[in-house]
Amino acid sequence: MKTARLLAVLSIAFLAGSAFAQYPNRPLRLVVPFPPGGAVDVLGRAIALNAREVLGQNIVVDNRPGFGGAVGSELAAKSTPDGYTLLMGSTSTISINPVLFSKLAYKPTDFAPITLVGFVPHLLVASMSVPATNLKEFVAYAKARPGELQYGSAGSGTPHHIALEMFKQLTGINMLHVPYKGTAPAVLDLLPGRVHCMSAEVLAVLPHARAGKLRALGIATPARNQVAPDIPTVAEAGVPGFEVTSWYGVLAPIGTPHAILTQLSRGIAKSLATQDMRQRFADLGATPVGNTPEDFAAFVKREGAKWAKAVKDSGAKVE
Repeated sequence: MKTARLLAVLSIAFLAGSAFAQYPNRPLRLVVPFPPGGAVDVLGRAIALNAREVLGQNIVVDNRPGFGGAVGSELAAKSTPDGYTLLMGSTSTISINPVLFSKLAYKPTDFAPITLVGFVPHLLVASMSVPATNLKEFVAYAKARPGELQYGSAGSGTPHHIALEMFKQLTGINMLHVPYKGTAPAVLDLLPGRVHCMSAEVLAVLPHARAGKLRALGIATPARNQVAPDIPTVAEAGVPGFEVTSWYGVLAPIGTPHAILTQLSRGIAKSLATQDMRQRFADLGATPVGNTPEDFAAFVKREGAKWAKAVKDSGAKVE
């Protein structure tokens, strides 16, 4: 298997020049390792739709959920490094999974970073079935019922999981973790109260809070977010030190030629800089970035160290 992969890399390198000058000459595949409807999927589809105009080829989104994003990430890592299979990576798949899971079929070093797409802050929300109108009331309600409440997550090892473990330590409450195969299915169970609370990306839960179907308890950022200025930060609501932001970026299998990485980075960054995309991100409460492969690689390294500490401090375990 390793020999075949090496031959593939060498053949691509040998064809540098005329072949790369024509890249891309067929549709690309963007592997999204979570189900449709979550933040990774929403931002991945936005990138696929807008970047195709710059790259001149369609980008097909391929949802491959499972095991906290590990299934799709492994698939992308083992793909031919020719620039035609990409991964919509995230905090969970690149920064957390390699730290939390002792046995993982891929490593962050199996990928070549292309560009950081952006950041999305988390919003702490509760089911309307919980009789608490604000964060202080929620904490008091949970403390009076140790072990009775459940919190949902997009899967073990995701920022949603680590965030609530951090929240439990900060507040001294005891809740049970219920992992799902993505944000969307977790929210579907949160709405009727099958789980009681969740820390999730603003874009995934704010519409439900606005519709009165979920209760917004606090946004997990140092300052209020422009998309929801009426919602207090978690610190303002009474729990200082709880700050959670997820990042998203595009990566390729290691061995993908640098010329292709650069071309993709420039193309995606150009699409992120359009007024349409900047407004779309703003409406979602997200911050677009778009940087070089080198800058993104340095960022991934820093995030790996930061989340390794967060996992350790939270005491999070894989169920």
